Amino acid sequence: MQSSNLAYVYGMAAVLLWATVATAFKIALGYFSPLQLVFVAVLTSIITLGGILAWQKKLALLKLQFGRRPLFYLVTGLLNPFLYYVVLFKAYSLLPAQQALSLNYTWAILLPLLAAPLLQQQLRKSDIAAALIAYSGVLIIATGGDVSGFRFDSPLGIGLALASTLLWCLYWIVNTKDQGDPVVSLLLSFIIGLPFITLTLILTDTLPSFSLKALLAGMYVGLFEMGITFVLWLMALKTASRAANISTLVFLSPVMSIGFIAWILQETIAMATYIGLGFILTGMMLQQLLPKYLASKSRPTAELAD
Repeated sequence: MQSSNLAYVYGMAAVLLWATVATAFKIALGYFSPLQLVFVAVLTSIITLGGILAWQKKLALLKLQFGRRPLFYLVTGLLNPFLYYVVLFKAYSLLPAQQALSLNYTWAILLPLLAAPLLQQQLRKSDIAAALIAYSGVLIIATGGDVSGFRFDSPLGIGLALASTLLWCLYWIVNTKDQGDPVVSLLLSFIIGLPFITLTLILTDTLPSFSLKALLAGMYVGLFEMGITFVLWLMALKTASRAANISTLVFLSPVMSIGFIAWILQETIAMATYIGLGFILTGMMLQQLLPKYLASKSRPTAELAD
């Protein structure tokens, strides 16, 4: 198979699996508390990523990369999986899946806004326009379409869903300083985060149920939200001739997720969700495509001047 076709196979597999996880979160949260689900999913992901690295004969890199930057991996482990997934799963426990999913996708809009001051990157006009459009969608979803009344069914759930996007962006901004193997780095973060998750679980909650249905639900989250899907996406980017072509597949995931939520969870998708998600996706596409369009329009002018 040609590398470009293989890249799309990997990319579509990753997008399809990511599209199922919002539904999986709600199913798993029927058996677990948010903290219990984090514990089971992270443990599953550690075993999975460890198996992948063993197959790739890269386990020796764990000691090497950690020895170079132990404090770095302490920070990433606290951000993800510990804080990010505890906050995200709590948001999902309080909100309909369609709302939590849509709000969580605004991390892509928030990332360049945070990167500007934290990484000294230029903030483009397209980033500001995208943020205004996307967060208008957030307001529509959060108020259930009653924007003028400004009423929220679950202010805490909305706040946690948006806080999860902040934590995710901070994790990725910190990771821009990482020069190691990305799968090794992710596994190190999960290994370091697990003791914090376990201690918090012991002190504030109870050990999770070990019934077969509960374990399968938690393991599914660990496999396809945190583990295998991340590796598939890396393989897609590595195999692609142009990473930009693959990155646009991400826009399919929230649309497919809404379909799974309606089909499997039997949630009635509110019109406010459709409209708000449309605003968010429009903002994301504007952020991605407008700079490329402007660059292509200015290039002939520059060439003529030469």
